[in-house]
Amino acid sequence: TVQDIRLCPRAFFPAALRFPFDSVMAVRAQFENSNEIGVFATLTNTYCICAQGGNEHFQVLEDELERYMRVVRCTIGGCRIVGRLSAGNKHGLLVPSICTDQELLHIRNSLPDEVVVQRVEERLSALGNVIACNDHVALVHPDLDRETEELIHDVLKVEVFRHTVATNLLVGSYCVLNNAGAMVHPKTSVQEQEELATLLQVNLCAGTVNRGSDVVGAGLIVNDFTAFAGLDTTATEISVVESIFDLQDASASDIVSKMRSSLIDTL
Repeated sequence: TVQDIRLCPRAFFPAALRFPFDSVMAVRAQFENSNEIGVFATLTNTYCICAQGGNEHFQVLEDELERYMRVVRCTIGGCRIVGRLSAGNKHGLLVPSICTDQELLHIRNSLPDEVVVQRVEERLSALGNVIACNDHVALVHPDLDRETEELIHDVLKVEVFRHTVATNLLVGSYCVLNNAGAMVHPKTSVQEQEELATLLQVNLCAGTVNRGSDVVGAGLIVNDFTAFAGLDTTATEISVVESIFDLQDASASDIVSKMRSSLIDTL
């Protein structure tokens, strides 16, 4: 049903079934001209690291988050794609070997003391593409080094599972999760969704962001109380994000149920 929901444009639903923008827990954002905000930011329950620069559509991250957590502007290896180069949770943050000493020191000094920042010597250096994690469990690329797997376990304090998502090795690009739910590539089979849900011990669904993009890791960042999606993300995709990641109250959940029922009846 999620695959069906994602195909419907915003205009399909009557105004009474749409969320007022200021009442939702998922927010649209954009970095300069890119809707792939997961490329430029990493979000956890205790901090957010994001790229230097951006525009007013990216400033919304700081505006929404700075009351609750540290928001750190930085680069990694001189690159602004910090979301694809790093992976972390409330316990720690992993950065690749290209991260300079100065950048590492800046990140360590900016984050809370209890967050361990660790540089990783790993051939697959785009850590955000090969690791998907919450505060308890991590999915990783099947070819990740054994030493890296041990570091993920020790620094992030998670159980580590080598897995693919819809035959894709880049689990960080095609899976997003918090402590309540997970969203995966829309072509993930039902059997694989059940297997992943058992491994991760969270609710799980297949879905899209940015008006049908299957690279959910690039277009969406999420923690336990908020989410940020690309500016092109439709109202229906937003509602699925809020539902699966448990970001809304009971009344909003009722609205989502009504939307799904209405859509199924129509189809």
